[in-house]
Amino acid sequence: MITATYTDLRANLKEYLDRVVRDSDNVIVNRGGGSAVVIMSLEEYESMLETAYVMSQPDLVEAVRQGDEDVKKGNYEIVDINEL
Repeated sequence: MITATYTDLRANLKEYLDRVVRDSDNVIVNRGGGSAVVIMSLEEYESMLETAYVMSQPDLVEAVRQGDEDVKKGNYEIVDINEL
């Protein structure tokens, strides 16, 4: 995670955005007065939204938990998606 001031971000915006996209870094921009914002890649943001959605659905959480248990017990079948 990278921290930048608003002034530094403005002066080096391309470099910061390149690091966010290329290195999956997040940038915390301190705006003064205790306020800050975070810059992250769209991919990471969408992943966070998807995780929040799944975690808000008890049936989905249980399905994921059960799937994890099944894999740990060896109770699964390998399927070649090219044969579907």
